[in-house]
Amino acid sequence: MKFLLIRLRRTGDIVLTTPAVSALRAAFPDSSLAYVVEEPFARLVQGHPDLEKIYVLGRKGGKKEFLSLVRDIRAEKYDATLDFHGGPRASLLTLLSGSRLRVGYAVKYRRYFYNRRVPRAYGQGPVHSAANHLNLVKALGVNVREDPPLVLPGALPEEREHVDRLLKQAGPGRRVILHISAGNKFRDWGVENSVRLVGLLDRLPGVLVILAGGRDDLEAERIIRERAGRDIPSLVGRLNFIELREAVRRADLFVGPDSGPMHIAASTSTPIVAIFGPTLPAHFAPWKARAVILQKDLDCRPCRQRRCVTEDFRCLSTITPEEVFEACRPFLS
Repeated sequence: MKFLLIRLRRTGDIVLTTPAVSALRAAFPDSSLAYVVEEPFARLVQGHPDLEKIYVLGRKGGKKEFLSLVRDIRAEKYDATLDFHGGPRASLLTLLSGSRLRVGYAVKYRRYFYNRRVPRAYGQGPVHSAANHLNLVKALGVNVREDPPLVLPGALPEEREHVDRLLKQAGPGRRVILHISAGNKFRDWGVENSVRLVGLLDRLPGVLVILAGGRDDLEAERIIRERAGRDIPSLVGRLNFIELREAVRRADLFVGPDSGPMHIAASTSTPIVAIFGPTLPAHFAPWKARAVILQKDLDCRPCRQRRCVTEDFRCLSTITPEEVFEACRPFLS
């Protein structure tokens, strides 16, 4: 059989589809699996051991590019398409794929794009995102006896060499990779908290804090270094997704908010201290990872991350650097 898998964005969401990819490969070992992803996130699946083909769609690609992709997909005559996304473009692509079996979530307005539908929410309580993706595979009649772990492509030789150089420049010590952002203000723990946490971790002998983040975090990196009063080693804006995974794999601890990099970290054996604000660990906890989760029980959680009803982001602001430090200590003693 030939399967087409679709997940257009974003980092963590794509990472959380990989247990479903593994389950599908285990159930159909002789099948052909292809994956549709958007350009900024393609490296997360390029070279994945269970995928034969990757289709890359431009993030802001127009109608011409979209129709060209549809033609390429229809020419392959896929037997089944699984839409892990459920967004407008992904569901339309599923409908136009030409597959006789189209599996997706029973979302409002787009449920009729699929001929086999899976609930996204269940009455008995929240379901983890990775488990929800596995439910699409189960909808094919597959018996998933044990939930697979997260699987990402391995680093290429040049990517490993790049990480080697950066970690050598950072210096020796027990490495703590501190991810300093989360993609939006609702999940951003803040530079002041990062500065205070760095100061606390500096008290532990032999511990080396290394900052991590994307190119959009260079200003936050500058402020943290300036206020910390020292040149903190940093990987901010210098790594692709798989290089980040390689750096985390070699670290002693990863610390950061609920974010794509947190899920990348969960694909390694490195322990995690995760800071959760508006989102719930029941939906997005590090999958099958050794992790400590910090959160506050508030009536306003979870929220849709459109407006903070208390206007002070208290779900995050009340998680103190001292609390995070105490969660880190057992992993660094």
